[in-house]
Amino acid sequence: MPPLRSFLFAPGNHPRRVEKALTLDADAVILDLEDAVAIAEKPATRGAVVAAFAQQRTGLLYVRVNAADTEFCYGDLTAIVRAGLDGIILPKVESAASLQTIDWLLSQLERERDLAAGGIDLIPIIETARGLGALEAILGAGTRVRHCAFGAGDFTLDVNMRWSRDEGELAYARARVVTASRAAGIEAPLDTVWVDLQDEAGLEASTRLALGLGFQGKMCIHPNQVPVVNRVFTPTNAEIDFAARVVAAFAQAEKEGSAAIQLDGKFIDYPIVYRAQRTLDAIAAIRARGQK
Repeated sequence: MPPLRSFLFAPGNHPRRVEKALTLDADAVILDLEDAVAIAEKPATRGAVVAAFAQQRTGLLYVRVNAADTEFCYGDLTAIVRAGLDGIILPKVESAASLQTIDWLLSQLERERDLAAGGIDLIPIIETARGLGALEAILGAGTRVRHCAFGAGDFTLDVNMRWSRDEGELAYARARVVTASRAAGIEAPLDTVWVDLQDEAGLEASTRLALGLGFQGKMCIHPNQVPVVNRVFTPTNAEIDFAARVVAAFAQAEKEGSAAIQLDGKFIDYPIVYRAQRTLDAIAAIRARGQK
């Protein structure tokens, strides 16, 4: 499974920015049909987005369509569901029913166009109070969804919350998104963007906070944010070395009939071993992506 550390937005109606984004080291690029595109330009931008599917790219390619309750969503989906698309970002999801409807439509389009059934990823963004309130139902709706995302910009606007630099006010929503994802048996979610393009220290702090809370990656709005996000979500050499020694030492201990050992003065049992193996799996996926 490829790493999903960084998702870089690029406005679908700016071909040069799209072309550049596809050459960068983001694990995925999101061509935007929603907030980055003026209402008058939305229908015409669909063709430009589809044309980008044929371009060379280093990572996965997603498209953010307009929300399910808008007049644009159906047209977006019928235009972009075709070979070359890896996934769809669905904004402002507020109910299980709307997510199931989009999933059903994707299935029909895949069958009609001879695409692999369920092959197009679908990532709902939770970014309103209603969406957060219905989160467990949304993630448990029995759709193709393997991971969701949290969007703080619209969320803080919706609940009249001040989005501060330390993001303490987002703790509850972030924790809900992470724990509900786990309870639903899907992968760890993607964290919100960082909007202050001049504050790299703030970006790193926000990314480290997301990592500590259990997110697997973060959405980005500028190419300069990608290296920071990738670095934070990549295990360090020290973490990799320790994880490898934990797994090896514990395997030897198990052969000798023990399920708890000490290593470097630290108590090691099964949860620690499982976390260490997770670290090794993550770095293996990252290295495999780099070799492609």
